[in-house]
This record gives sequence, structure tokens and C-alpha cells, in this order.
Amino acid sequence: MPSRRLLIVGLIAFAAAIAGVFIGRAVSDPPKASETELHALLHERLDLTSAQEAKLEQIEARFAGRRRTLETEMRAANIRLAQAIEAEHGYGPRVTEAIDHTHDVMGALQKETLRHLFAMRAILDDDQARMFDRSVVKALTADAQ
Repeated sequence: MPSRRLLIVGLIAFAAAIAGVFIGRAVSDPPKASETELHALLHERLDLTSAQEAKLEQIEARFAGRRRTLETEMRAANIRLAQAIEAEHGYGPRVTEAIDHTHDVMGALQKETLRHLFAMRAILDDDQARMFDRSVVKALTADAQ
């Protein structure tokens, strides 16, 4: 009987680890092609002025710091989820709370990303903003096509 319990705990821990990897990859994977295209648009095709470039660098530096913080929180949330699964061996209140926390952190990262996009857009002139908007829509719908 003890070996069966150990096997079950091992399987649950393994499943939690796999889930953590997938969630972690979703949050911290290298930029997708659409994100790279958006940054290429900003830096190469929008013909930014030096003042716009300077503002863009500040915006990107602020976002990079916030993103790192949220990615660290996401890794901590994954650990918390794994610990809850290991402790409860099922879908109990600790697992539910850990999942909710993970979703909160993912939502915060998405909100920060959108704030970052709107901050970048705010430094553009009308023509640049139209090109930027088309690129953002393309980036957001790329996986749906």
C-alpha cells in the first residue's frame, strides 16, 4: 500500500511539473514572430524621430522590468500550484486558490503588455499609429488564422 501511495504522489508531482512547464513556456517563451515584427515595425519601418526613439527606449525599459517581475511571479505561482497539488492530491481548495492566483498573474502580464503597447502608440504620429494598429491587430490574430 505505501508503494502505491508513493506512485500516486509521484504521478501527481510529475503532472504538476508538466503543467508548470507549459504555463511557464506560455509566459516566458522568446517573442513570437508577430511580436518581433511589431518591434521591427517600430524601429525600422516607422521612421521614428530621435525624440520618439528616446521615448520608446524609456517605455521599453520600464516594461522590461515589469515583465521580469511578473515572469518571476509566474514561476512562483507555478511552484505554489505544484505544492498545492502535491499536498491535496486532487482538485481541492488549495489547488483552486493556486490556479486563481496563476490566472491573476497571467492577467496582470497581459494588462501590462497592453499598457506598454498603448504607451508606445501614444508617441506616434497619425500615419505611424495607423501602421502600428494594423501590426498589433495582425499580431493578435496571427494564431487564429
